This record gives sequence, structure tokens and C-alpha cells, in this order.
Amino acid sequence: MLIKPLGEDLKFEIYGLAVITLAILALASLISPLTGTLGQALKQGLVLIAGKGGYFVPVLIFLLGLKIMREKSQACLNSRFFGFSLLFLTILIFLHLPYPSDKAFLFGQEGKGGGLLGAAGFYVLQKGFGLAGSRIILGALGFISLLLIAGMPTGQLGQDILNRLVSIWHRGGHFLSNFLFEEVVGEETKEKGSENKNSPLTALGARSVFSKNAPAGDREPKSASREKQYLPPNLSQNPGAKGVKTACALANGQPYRLPAPEILASIVQPKSNAALDKEISEKTRVLEDTLNNFGITIKVNRVNVGPTVTRYEFQPPPGVKVSRIVGLADDITLAMAASRVRIEAPIPGKAAVGIEIPNREISSVYLRELIETKEFASSSSRLTVVLGRDIAGTPIITDLSKMPHLLIAGATGAGKSVCINTLISSILFKATPDEVKFLLIDPKMVELTIYSDIPHLISPVVTNVKKTAGALHWAVKEMEHRYELFAACGAKDITRYNEIMCKLPPENQCLPFIVVIIDELADLMMIAPNEVEDAICRLAQMARAAGIHLVLATQRPSVDVITGLIKANIPSRISFAVTSQMDSRTILDMGGAEKLVGKGDMLFLPIGASKPVRLQGAFLTDKDITTLTNFIKEQMSPVFNEEVTLVQPELKNNNEKQDDELFPQAVNVLLENGNASVSLLQRRLRIGYSRAARLIDLMEDKGIVSTYEGNKPRTILVNKEQFNQKYH
Repeated sequence: MLIKPLGEDLKFEIYGLAVITLAILALASLISPLTGTLGQALKQGLVLIAGKGGYFVPVLIFLLGLKIMREKSQACLNSRFFGFSLLFLTILIFLHLPYPSDKAFLFGQEGKGGGLLGAAGFYVLQKGFGLAGSRIILGALGFISLLLIAGMPTGQLGQDILNRLVSIWHRGGHFLSNFLFEEVVGEETKEKGSENKNSPLTALGARSVFSKNAPAGDREPKSASREKQYLPPNLSQNPGAKGVKTACALANGQPYRLPAPEILASIVQPKSNAALDKEISEKTRVLEDTLNNFGITIKVNRVNVGPTVTRYEFQPPPGVKVSRIVGLADDITLAMAASRVRIEAPIPGKAAVGIEIPNREISSVYLRELIETKEFASSSSRLTVVLGRDIAGTPIITDLSKMPHLLIAGATGAGKSVCINTLISSILFKATPDEVKFLLIDPKMVELTIYSDIPHLISPVVTNVKKTAGALHWAVKEMEHRYELFAACGAKDITRYNEIMCKLPPENQCLPFIVVIIDELADLMMIAPNEVEDAICRLAQMARAAGIHLVLATQRPSVDVITGLIKANIPSRISFAVTSQMDSRTILDMGGAEKLVGKGDMLFLPIGASKPVRLQGAFLTDKDITTLTNFIKEQMSPVFNEEVTLVQPELKNNNEKQDDELFPQAVNVLLENGNASVSLLQRRLRIGYSRAARLIDLMEDKGIVSTYEGNKPRTILVNKEQFNQKYH
């Protein structure tokens, strides 16, 4: 009977439990003589090595065991565990400072100070830097270990400590006030509650808290607690009057807690593939032989293995045109037995040509591993966005405020929706509801509704296509109002305005950034193309300094959807796999997207770049999104601005014909000649055929001429008196 092999998760749990057991045994041997011969031997060893610091060894071992059980990975010895180890060594050396350096090892053998380990470190520092220098170095090592344990830079660590101290101070103050003045406060609260029962702010908060999605059993307790810990932002009741305002600081010393990367699912690191090097060597040889057969002798000098594709770089021989190599794309595809091959000639910034060949297996790039990078942690922008990794494996993390707007296109299933989820989630990891607000427009009603009721929303997710033009019109009015506020205080942009406002009482006049996300632009362009295009163009041209940014996505990158005006005003673009080169040219103004392999494979063209960068987009599961949104929803309820969807501009039918300025003159020409023909208007008014035909159609709609009946001429249905009486 064969024994079923253990799963990886179960193995790591067993390993972690064994390490925790060892830690408990080590601690028991230090504090109890009832651990037997092996236990006493373990105690002597710990005291000999670490001296008085031997009690810290079981703690380190216990933390290691917990980390193995939690992460279920061999990569548990990360920077945080290294920080604990460095702090442990620093403490051992510090314990040896009172002893003379010439007798350091003697005291260490006796189990005093930091044991032999502390004696060795103390001896090296004492001989090299003296007592004063040793203390300085130990202080620096202790501070570095704290930074490694916290996993954040100095400024962020200091801010986090300050926030926690402020929170403790406020909690202590509230406890004392409630303890000393409980009866008085209770009476005042009852009086104020009766007075403010019908106040607009209370009514607004009640509507947002007692939402339909809230569980019936815990609506009242949650509403009370959330209203106390969060001051609702003063979203504009009238877009043209007040604008969107929000509090710079949260109320009652209860700071909003940004989600930690650990709330996302743990990442299973891929195992190293021993056959990969052999495969790369074989493909390198095939590529060199293929080009050699066509008279191009090359030598591959660099290979970049990315998550999706592997790029083989080489320098063309003198006298060989780059276009000649590009023309061999189909032959290279055949020789490599690949599905698609993309040739980047030349590679920007290099005197080389790159041939990108899809990997047999696509390595997933997870959002968690990217938000744990130092690039994301060190970014101070609240609009920091994670995109993915490039061919070299470098994390691509950008700032939406510098784009300043983004256009995303790709076929169904290519990764467009995942990219939008990654963009939203990246901002949620960086910004509080006071700093960034979202206006989500989802005509498909299935992609963005998962973010319903998060406090970062200005309004509920707009799923009614007929209301989207009104939402965009509100954004335009909000932009205009913000510029009025900037002009009043002499600020050029939202950053300078918030700096001025946060210094003035009251401190709730800061403006949040607004990110407008449209998941399917094609549906909106079908319903109200003129209104949608006008609003998008106005926002794209002027909204950057006002802190309003657009993210437009579509799966049909045709010229009817992505018009020339929209492209001209949105320079930053992302293209996933598309079906044709024409679609690639529509979104990127160049080919290449039709050769992507899908599943998150993208071309990113940032503002100012001449060529796009190929990336593997970050992946985020629906379960991770639910976990993230639930963590945020538990802290506070949203406060919606109902004016966003109530502002409805007058929509123009796409088939409605507008009056031409030549219309009265054209009617007079027909009445004078008694004949209704397009050619007559062309000759008399000296206009083109299209405009003349449009004038005839307009006359038909207004009942001035008869309908078109093949070869029969149109009949004029009114005389001059009737026309003047009806239309003048």
C-alpha cells in the first residue's frame, strides 16, 4: 500500500510546529531544572553562547516557527527575521559593555554578559573603535534592526509611531473624561441628540449607514461607532457652489488604518526550473542559425527571461538594415515553433535588436509581491499605481497624477478588468477616504460593483448608461469650481491648495483627488457620443491640476470609440492583446499589440515615451478584492453625494439634425426656382454635396419638401408665405 505524499502546506505546518516545540523546550530548560539531561545540556549551551541573552533565543526560534506556519514557504528568512536577529546580536554585545575588553571571553565562558557571542562582537568593536565608537555603532545597528523589523523607511516609521502615540493620548483623554464626567456628558448627549435629530448631516449619515447591503442584525451598533470615528467629508451638495471637500484629519483620534499587504493571499514562490537554461541555450542556437541562413550573422549577447516572454538581444552586423530583420518575423516564428514573435528594433536606449518569444508557461505576477517592494513603500504619492513587471523582472510602479490620464484597451479576456482592479487596489493600499475619491462608471454592471459601499466612493457605482453623461458633467462642474477656489487663494494646483487650507481653521477644507474610472467606453459612446466626448476632452485637458484623473477602458479600440480628440488629450495608454494591427494602431499609434499572448501581457506607453514597454500585469483574485474591500468597509461607511447622478445634461440624439445657418437661404433658393435638388443648392450656394444633401434632408424632416422617390423629383410642399409664417 502506497502512502500518499504530504501536501506542501501540511509539510510547512509540521516544520513550523516542530520549531515552536523546540522553542518551548529551550525556554523550559532555562527556567526549570526538570527537563532532564538533554534539557540541562541545552541550557548550558544557550548560557555559554548568549549569556544573559539566552532567554531571547527561544523567542527568536518561536517567531521563526510561527512564520513558517503562516507563510508556508521556504522564503521565511526575510528582512524582518534578519532584523530580529540583528537586534538580538546588538543586545548581546550591549550586555557585555560593562566588562573589560581583555577579559571579555573569560566572562563570556562564565555565562555573564552576552556570552561568547556577545564577547566576540564586543572584542572586535572595542579593539577597532573604542568604547565610545562601540556605543555609536551599537545604536546605529539597533536603529537599523528596528527599520528592518518595521519594513518601512525612517519617515514613515516616525509618522506611524506618532500616529499611535496620538491615538493612545486621545484614548486616554476620552477614558478620563468619560470616567470623571460620565453623568454630565450623558445628559448633554441626550439634549444634543434631540436637537440634531433632524439635521442634514445626521440624515445624510443615516442614509449611508443604513444601506440595503448592511446586515440587519448589526446596523445600529455599526452606525454609531462609525459615525463617531469618522467625520464625513463635506461633499458638495451643489457642484457649482461648494465642491468636494474633506477632512485632513480623522475625528476623535481614531486614524483610518491603511490595509497591510498581509491581508492578501500568500504567494507561493515558483520552483527553479533546471531545464530552463538548456531551453534558452537551444533557442539561442536556433535563432542564430535561422538568421545565418538568411545571410545575417549575429551573436546573441543577452537573454532576459520575463514572466511572459524571453527576449533575445543581439547587435546587427554592419550594413544590415533593421527593416530586413523585422521582415523575417514570420520565418523566425516558424523556426522557433512559437505562437507569436515580436521584434523590437531597436530597443530604446540600446544599440541592439530584441526578439521576444513567448514562454511555455506564464509566471503570474501577484499584486502582493509588488506592493511589498521598496519602490511602492517609498512612493509618497497617494495615486501610486502598480502595473506589473517588465521583461527583465523589474517592478513597474507609476504615479497616476503624472500620467495624468490613462487609456486602456484590449480584447475580451486579455486582462483589462484585472488591470483596473489592480489600479484601484493599489490606490486603496496608499490612500485614505479623505485623500482619494473614486467615481466608478460600469455599464456592464459586473466589473466594478464589487467596490460598492467602500468609503472612497463619491457616489454608488454608476451602472445606468443614461446617467453616465450626468456623472461626467458633474465632474466638469467640480473641476470648474475647484479652479475658482484655487484662484481665490492664489494656488496653482490641488497640492498647493491643500497645503494652504490645512494651515487654516477649520482643518476640513482639503480637497481629495478624484479618479474617474469608466470600464466600457464603447457603451457610453453609443448612447451619448457628443456629451461623453465633450466631457472627457474637457476633463483630459484641464482636470490634472484640479486633482481629477481619468481612466478609460474599452474592449473595442475603434476610431468610433477612441476618437482623435480623446487620443490627443490622453497620452498615457495601455494595450492588451488585440485582434488586429489596426486596433493596435488605434490605441498605441503603432503595431505590436496584436502579437501579445494575452493573460495580462500588455504594452504600456507612458506619457513622453516614444515606444511602449512590454509588461506582465499584476494579478489579483476576486477573493483578494473581497478581503480588501471588507477590511475597508469595516472601518467606516460611505457618504455619497447624490448630486453626482442627479445632474443630467440634455442628451442629443445621434440622429437629430441641427439647423444649418444656410437653411433659410437654401429654402428661398428652392422656392424661387420651384425645384428641389441637391445640385441646385451646390451651384447657387457654392457648397459641397454633403452639406447640400444634409440641407435637403433637413427640409424633408420639417415638411418643406417631399420624401425621396427614386427617379422622381422632390415636390415643394409649402409656399413662401407659409414658410415665413411658420419659421420666422
